Amino acid sequence: MKDGILVLYKPQNWTSSDCVAVCRRALGIKGVHGGRKVGHGGTLDPMATGVLPVFVGQATRIMEYMELDTKTYVCCAKLGMTTDTLDIWGQVVSETPWEEARKSFGIDRSALLDAVASFEGEIEQIPPKYSAVRVNGKRLYDYAYKGKEVDFEIKPRRAFVDRICVIDMDLETGQFAFEIECSKGTYVRTICSDIGEKLGCGCVMTALERTAVGNISIEQAAVSAEDVKNMELGQLDGMLLPADYPLVHFGKAVMPAARADYFRMGNSIWLSQVNIAETPDPDVTGLVNARGRDYSLIYKVYEEETGEFLGTGFLDQKEGRLKADKVFAAREQQR
Repeated sequence: MKDGILVLYKPQNWTSSDCVAVCRRALGIKGVHGGRKVGHGGTLDPMATGVLPVFVGQATRIMEYMELDTKTYVCCAKLGMTTDTLDIWGQVVSETPWEEARKSFGIDRSALLDAVASFEGEIEQIPPKYSAVRVNGKRLYDYAYKGKEVDFEIKPRRAFVDRICVIDMDLETGQFAFEIECSKGTYVRTICSDIGEKLGCGCVMTALERTAVGNISIEQAAVSAEDVKNMELGQLDGMLLPADYPLVHFGKAVMPAARADYFRMGNSIWLSQVNIAETPDPDVTGLVNARGRDYSLIYKVYEEETGEFLGTGFLDQKEGRLKADKVFAAREQQR
């Protein structure tokens, strides 16, 4: 199988790791050490459904860059209830008959719209106790599932909500749905809980579907994780997106074959030998990758003659060179 990105639809009651495991088996990859790598682009909780990009082979190396992408969800919620997990599947902490809650707290269409809209922009969230956040070397859900009381402070985390809007509302039952586009690490069920707190009546998430990860949308979810088990290798091959598909935030640099061979070896190229075809997205200025390189200086790199994606490079303005960040194409023995 070639390298690339398989866009799965994750069913409910599957973990993201389950999806990766079934892909590994379908690809004939045994074990997690050695051989070709497989990874996913953003964990979905078991009860959530939707888009799960699975990266195969060399494409796993761009997973780091996915932190730049927003994620889009459609969330269903119910007012008048709170649970220990902030969703409908948890233990009920409090519950008020909806008509009573609606009258007591004066909840109408305008109040709900205003409460939801108030979460647009930069927000702070306390991660749910049933979450994968690590504290003292353990994930929070490890403490929660073992019934241990958390005797330490769970610090709030910043997140950014690009947009959030109500798309359906039933004030007769206290149920509503909203669409949200947000940064990595945003807890949508926490937003549901906070909406309930703002309105005074409580709120829990009842369903969650991820509809996009960056520019990878639900329409591109070529296959359900359940169906992968019964597919042949050749069928999966034709469903892969190329490794450079998600890299929409980067600039584009093109170089001739002779320079491309040199770049493949991890070497830097003089800017006079490179054609800058596109500039990076200015919105990523000031954000840096794991190697401390500003994302606004990173470019997708291609060979001019073939259009082959070579990898990513970063612009060293002081030296006037394009230096390799990650090389994706192995140097050919003969040309």
